[in-house]
Amino acid sequence: MKRKYYVNNNVQYNGDYEVHVSTCEYFSMMFNRTEIGEFETCQDAIRKAKKLYPKANGCFTCCRPCHTS
Repeated sequence: MKRKYYVNNNVQYNGDYEVHVSTCEYFSMMFNRTEIGEFETCQDAIRKAKKLYPKANGCFTCCRPCHTS
């Protein structure tokens, strides 16, 4: 099942730009975000987000398989 993914345009303290699904509990707190599309996996969403932000990383809460730092 495809889910809609967004990247937070605000850099995190460690230099990452977090990728979230639209159902993430932290999604409503992201006011500066870019929709990156609908994907089957977070890995596909991260690949797309890395075109905008090379240090894109999955959210620990909603994209745990893609969270690396």
